[in-house]
Amino acid sequence: MKTFELKGSLRTDLGKKATKALRKEEMVPCELYGGGENVHFAISEKIFSKLLFTPEVYIINADVDGKKFSCILRDIHFHAVTDKPLHADFYQVFEDKAFEVELPIRVEGFAKGIQAGGKLAVISRKLKVKGLMANLPENLLIEVSDLGLGRSIQVGELTYENLELLNSKNSVVVQVKLTRAARAAAQSTSPDGGEATPAAE
Repeated sequence: MKTFELKGSLRTDLGKKATKALRKEEMVPCELYGGGENVHFAISEKIFSKLLFTPEVYIINADVDGKKFSCILRDIHFHAVTDKPLHADFYQVFEDKAFEVELPIRVEGFAKGIQAGGKLAVISRKLKVKGLMANLPENLLIEVSDLGLGRSIQVGELTYENLELLNSKNSVVVQVKLTRAARAAAQSTSPDGGEATPAAE
């Protein structure tokens, strides 16, 4: 996985007044957990936005007033009206301990079903996996070349070395949907292979 360098300042005053003052200074209050005692800190909105507006998933190297942690972004709370980040939760990770994280999928290949007039639909943009830090890829590759018209790939059909997939095995990840044009083309040919008949409007 890619890494992201993040610098933050330790928070000693956790009251509502102090938190409100932080947000006025365009800082995001954060909490790091998973490594024993929780760490409260703050980071600038400008830096945090680089984590928000990207499809990438990172191992974050956080430096909080000189103390360094490896972590992942676990949860974000947004303002109901402005959509500004109000609070972020980070989960500390370690090289020798498996942890859960959502990874983006990457589709590769030109599906047979598309050649037949279908349309590829990506149902799940990310999948939840469990593994060691060293075994986590940047994304999960899914080969779709053999995927026919009306067919799909479910989580249970996927395997990745040294990773455990945590989504339901029946969850559809990608599928080739029948378009109106493909459906009309299929209806225009009789089942016994005879001459084509006009498709219904």
